[in-house]
Amino acid sequence: MEDKKIIIDESDEFQCTVRNIIYLKSVGLHSGKDVSIVIKPAQANKGITFIRKDLSPAVIIKADSQNICSTNLRTSVGKNGVCISTVEHLMSALWGAGIDNASIEVYGEEIPALDGSAKIYYEAIFESGIKELNTKRKYLKILEPVIVSSNDNIKNCKENDYSIAIYPSDDFEISYSMNFNHPFVGSGLFESKIDASNFYTEISKARTFGFLKEVELLKKNGLALGGSLDNALVLNETGVLNKEGLRYKDEFIRHKVLDLIGDLYISGYRIKGKVIAKKTGHDMNAKLVKAINENKQEIKSNQRIHAYGKTFQLNNLANRTGAAFNTVNINVQPV
Repeated sequence: MEDKKIIIDESDEFQCTVRNIIYLKSVGLHSGKDVSIVIKPAQANKGITFIRKDLSPAVIIKADSQNICSTNLRTSVGKNGVCISTVEHLMSALWGAGIDNASIEVYGEEIPALDGSAKIYYEAIFESGIKELNTKRKYLKILEPVIVSSNDNIKNCKENDYSIAIYPSDDFEISYSMNFNHPFVGSGLFESKIDASNFYTEISKARTFGFLKEVELLKKNGLALGGSLDNALVLNETGVLNKEGLRYKDEFIRHKVLDLIGDLYISGYRIKGKVIAKKTGHDMNAKLVKAINENKQEIKSNQRIHAYGKTFQLNNLANRTGAAFNTVNINVQPV
């Protein structure tokens, strides 16, 4: 068999779906319109599917890297000119709750903002119940690094460069670094293995955030029309305007991780690999998802390919443990 950088590998775990129907409604973060969704159970191997039920005929859009249609301050999926915006928080909650298959009826052009995090989605899924299906869950297993960078030479990344990469690991791990020119946000590094045991407590409650000085410009461009203190952290020059303050002391970077998890889940699979991201947003996340899609191949259940190698240093990414493999480098221009 030809060596592959990423394989789709069957696990000993079983796929899951929601047990009961879930109905959620709120304003859309960017559209400012009232929108609602109905999450319904789905059969094994169906994945996450969105259905624009407010249109006639309804448009079915599968959560898939090929259907990503916009990454401007949110992730949107679409088909035949029809888009559904801001799917990342819901996708993150579905990942965290262990949902592999669900049919999501959407009434409007955007997923409800709710409180700006994945918390309410996650809680609603668990309240509905989770049904285990009689089909094994499949993972994307990273065998060789896949790297996306705004610099031609990933080993010589500069301070203002953006980069995201995924390396072999037996778990799902994220190392995320950011640097905002704001005294209250500043710079930071978040590193953790993330799974069902810690997603809700450590990630799901982190809210999206924005800066008061940018609100008018965003609204002129048709963005953040539904944003408020009820569904976002809003910052002025010195701190947050939300009276309740932060849910985590590093809530900003944790929300970036929440977004990243949701964006990666658009690949259609859970991943066994270590993601190292530097200052990335939805655009770079989507480029990594598409690169992963281009470099994956399913293997038969009786075939196993193992990644191995020596520890090496990742220059200017995070200086973390990796392996001496061939890499896939994708150069992009920052937006």
